[in-house]
Amino acid sequence: MAPEAADTRSRVWVITGTSSGFGRRLVFSALARGDRVVATARSAEKLANVMEKCPESMRKNLRTIQLDVTEGAESIKTKMRQAVEFWGHIDVLVNNAGSGYPSLVEEAGTELLRKQMEINLFGLMDVTVAALPYLRSQKSSTLIFIGSRSAWKTNLVGIGAYAASKAAVHALAETLTVELAPFGVRVLHVAPGSFRTEGIYCNGFYDQRSIPDYDEIRDTSAKRFASVPGNEKGDPDKAMEVIVDIVRSEGVAKDLSWPGLLVLGEDAEADVRNKCGKTLEVLDQWRHVSTGVSLDA
Repeated sequence: MAPEAADTRSRVWVITGTSSGFGRRLVFSALARGDRVVATARSAEKLANVMEKCPESMRKNLRTIQLDVTEGAESIKTKMRQAVEFWGHIDVLVNNAGSGYPSLVEEAGTELLRKQMEINLFGLMDVTVAALPYLRSQKSSTLIFIGSRSAWKTNLVGIGAYAASKAAVHALAETLTVELAPFGVRVLHVAPGSFRTEGIYCNGFYDQRSIPDYDEIRDTSAKRFASVPGNEKGDPDKAMEVIVDIVRSEGVAKDLSWPGLLVLGEDAEADVRNKCGKTLEVLDQWRHVSTGVSLDA
């Protein structure tokens, strides 16, 4: 795909999960470029704080809607219509809302896995499906999924359910890329590593169905997760500036082609390379087996 020329027109963004973290920062990054934003979050109180913290000069371009991605497809469709009514259309949807439940796979079982999927996968899809008619009608729009490098680094104790939800999002993003291309909808799947955002490990390590065999593994993993906050190397402000650059084809994205997959962070870049390298090693070593099972082999 050829590089795109910079497009300085004002865009309308709908961003989920804007009460903190990436979402909150993305709101202000987009507004600072002259774009308009509909910010959503579960908490009406926290949304009010987003508006309060917005500089007076940009407040005219900010609207808020209380939205929980798990509240159900019909309710979300109603709120998406409300978002469209503010400025008549949507140019960019950012699926940022999500949560993580660190847990051992066997102890989590299907109960916690379903809870994880309800937020990170099914809720995300309800928002996406609600927005797609408006994105398709624009003939030139952008759909963004904030995933995780955990989809590439699944061999880590405690992230099974979370990584599974993010891997599912990765797969859906790749399929939607080809399904939506005829309508001029670009898809961007973002895989960030560890960034210094608020409350990312607020749920704590799941231990409600402890199995004694896992006591030592669980304790070690829980301590590791607890040590992460405050030690992340990633700068979330820089990361969100990059996303706005890419959407607008300016800054670091100027003269570059659309990436489709955006890996953010030194740790994420290393993990993706490591995963790809190990996969290629296995393919090379087992090629004679993989290719030797055809009917004509």
